Amino acid sequence: MFWLFALPMIVATDAPLRINDLTMVGTHNSYKLAMPAERMAQLRAADPASADALDYAHRPIVEQLNAGVRQLELDIWYDPRGGLYADGSDDPAMQQPGFKVQHMAGFDNRSNCLTLVACLTIIRNWSDANPGHVPILLMFNTNDNGRFLKGEPYSEIAYDALDAEVRSVLSPDKLIVPDDVQGDHPTLRDAVLANSWPTLAASRGKFMFALDEGPAKVALYRGARRSLEGRVFFVNTDEQSPAAAYLTLNDPIGQADRIAAAVKANFIVRTRADVATREARTNDSRPRGAALRSGAQYISTDYLWPDPRFAGDYRVVLPDRAVALCNPVRRPLGCRTITEPANR
Repeated sequence: MFWLFALPMIVATDAPLRINDLTMVGTHNSYKLAMPAERMAQLRAADPASADALDYAHRPIVEQLNAGVRQLELDIWYDPRGGLYADGSDDPAMQQPGFKVQHMAGFDNRSNCLTLVACLTIIRNWSDANPGHVPILLMFNTNDNGRFLKGEPYSEIAYDALDAEVRSVLSPDKLIVPDDVQGDHPTLRDAVLANSWPTLAASRGKFMFALDEGPAKVALYRGARRSLEGRVFFVNTDEQSPAAAYLTLNDPIGQADRIAAAVKANFIVRTRADVATREARTNDSRPRGAALRSGAQYISTDYLWPDPRFAGDYRVVLPDRAVALCNPVRRPLGCRTITEPANR
């Protein structure tokens, strides 16, 4: 039987709760549909471990949001001329310029929303219908080197186009961007160490974006900026960088001390409760428990709902259908139970 932590949930209080005082659940590769059965069978015959790792799928994004997901992850591919990833699709949007959403181009490429504009429009429309939601993190992997189809490489121009495409769908009043946090501080890191994250009250109905990439692509995205001035995305970097605000630390057991230290220092962290379907297949709750205790503000899973094909009932949700908990490491003073407003 799935067990839950008796942690307090988010509360309205005189203390200025900030967005890094929360803990929420999200999904990994949130757009992903199951691979076609024939293709999965071929992969399983050739490479069973890879087949296991790719054998998961998600319900539509709106259904995930309605169930309490407050972090979504998209894999995007740069397509400045259009049509690069259109093989096998009859959607005319795949022929148009713009970023496409899929896991592995030319192979594991079925998606609940094929283009970035389509995905963001779905998310924005849900937000407009649920204006009191806690801030949602949108994590991006910017893919370009698939094993089956080599994509268009990323450049500073590509990342400029990415920022522009996000802003074409989401207005400034829907976004929490690095400049909002940095304010008058010399660097973004200085602002974070001073705990200049927006308050929860000021952040309802908004989104923040994180670029989950390594140093080379992060450097392309930053360009010559000292931090992330003018950019939409926060970036995954080390705690000493002038651009430090967000960290991807996906191992809640092996990286437990680093996660706790980062959260105490006011950074926002994403971790994972399960990886490559392993925990669901064996009903292993240890990483999930570590993730919920870790203090990471966003805990990602492939199993918001159990997979009926597996013997256990592995899933990752918060108690009492809560969408957010008081952070167990930060322990904000006076944090008690509250829910998001009902749909309007």
